[in-house]
Parts: sequence; structure tokens; C-alpha cells
Amino acid sequence: MLNQNNNFIQGCWRLNSWDFSDNELLNFIYQLLDLGVNCFDHADIYGDYSCEAIFGRAMRLAPQIRHKINLTSKCGIKLPSSKFPDHTHIYDTSYQHIIDSVNRSLVNLSTDYLDLLLIHRPDPLMDPEEVARAFEQLKQDGKVLNFGVSNFLPHQFELLQAYLDFPLQTNQIEVSVIEHQNFDNGTINHLHKLKIRPQVWSPLGGGSLFTDSSPANARVRQVLSNLADKYNCKIEQIATVWLLRHPIRFQILLGSSKIDRIRDMLDSQQIELSRDDWFQIWIAQVGHDIP
Repeated sequence: MLNQNNNFIQGCWRLNSWDFSDNELLNFIYQLLDLGVNCFDHADIYGDYSCEAIFGRAMRLAPQIRHKINLTSKCGIKLPSSKFPDHTHIYDTSYQHIIDSVNRSLVNLSTDYLDLLLIHRPDPLMDPEEVARAFEQLKQDGKVLNFGVSNFLPHQFELLQAYLDFPLQTNQIEVSVIEHQNFDNGTINHLHKLKIRPQVWSPLGGGSLFTDSSPANARVRQVLSNLADKYNCKIEQIATVWLLRHPIRFQILLGSSKIDRIRDMLDSQQIELSRDDWFQIWIAQVGHDIP
């Protein structure tokens, strides 16, 4: 069953670069479970179509662990790869591609079902009736329990929802102290209206929060540094609690393979960021006072 209570999800998009043995990866999964993180986010294309299979090898070492975790995967993007020499870089949300992608993900992840399937990106050629037919078939076959989207704007979300007899569960979007586009384009308000918890990717700006020298990033870093001193914590913890402070209750994707860094992110839940300080960060990003 889809976990709607956990604030954090472990992202697996860099799993192929972590250099874990199968046993080390299994131990990492157990450590996350001990910390209360039981959701794992995948996509068929991650790691040149390799990350799901790496995770699946660890799963085969302890098949009894499956009932303790929630598995998400995404499909709808094709990438050039030696594994699929006929692929070009396109979006494909056709019925057959969705069905084939899920079947491959199930084999690779060594599981009989996904807890959640997301359409990875909006497809300008998407036929919502065809996507709905694929979703309904996968649900009927017991291969996918819940469905959602990723990076969809409100009108794209509503188009697909109109063809479904069950509600989409989430929209996985980019949000951070330096990335506000989904505040500005209505996506967050739309999901809030529907009482849907968004999943947030790149909650630290994909690292650019610490490396990009643009004026906006420099302003935000300075405010975060000041607040980290005030709250006696780390900059990334302030950036994380800024998301958690929002009433929509974002679910945040973690990208690290380091348990200590993950603990830091989880510990940010203990920080009580004031409204004044939340707005300090907002104003630093936009570059001017609120109207």
C-alpha cells in the first residue's frame, strides 16, 4: 500500500555509481528501514537502464523484505542505449511501451508488483485514453497498485485524470529553496486543492545550491548560513525544513548513499522554522521584498 505518512523517499537514480556490492546494498536498505524510510524511487531509464536490476539483485538476497518496502518506478522516456539499440531520445506513453516497461521493471526489481507507477514526463503525443487503458490493465493484473505522474503541469494532470476511474496519487516535481517554478505555475496550489502530497526531486537544487555562483543562489546561501547558525544545524537541514514547513506536506526524495547525510536530512524534521525565517529564504530567492 502506498505510504502517505513518510516525509522521505530514497531516490535510486544514482544507484549504479554507489559502488555497493549486493550485500552492502541490502544492508543499506535495512539501515533505511531502521530509520523509518521505506519508500524507494526508481525509473526504468536510471543508470542507463541498470539501477532497477542492481536493486533487484539485493532484493533476491532477502525476498522477505518486499512486504516492508514501497517500490516506485517511472516510465515514458526512451534513451539511446546499447541495451536498446533501436531507441532514440523520445517520450513514449503508448499502451505497449507502458506495459513493456512495467514488465521489465518487475523482472529487474525482482518483484511481482509496483506500489506506484509514474509517467516520467509530459508527452506532447500522449493519448490519455491509451495511458488509462494501460493503467487499468496493470491494476487489473495486480502488477501496479497506484498511479501518478512526474513533472506534469495542472492541465496535463487533469487531462489524464479525466480518463481514469481512480485518482492519481501524486505528482513528482522539482522544488527547492532555489527552484520556485512550481509555486509560480500553479502546480503546488493545484495539488494542494486536490489534497495530494507532491514528491519533490532535487530538494537541494541538484547540488547547485552549494556550487552555483548566480546572485540568487549567493543570496539564498547567505540566508541559509545565517539561519544554520541561529538554529545550530547544517545549511542543508535548513533547506530541507523549508520544504517540510509548507502545509502541503511535501515528500522529499533523498539522493545520498551516505547514512550520516540521510540522518541529517531526517533530523531536520526536529527544527521548528519560524514563518519569518521561511520568508527570509523566499525573499532571498526572488530578489525583492514581497508586495
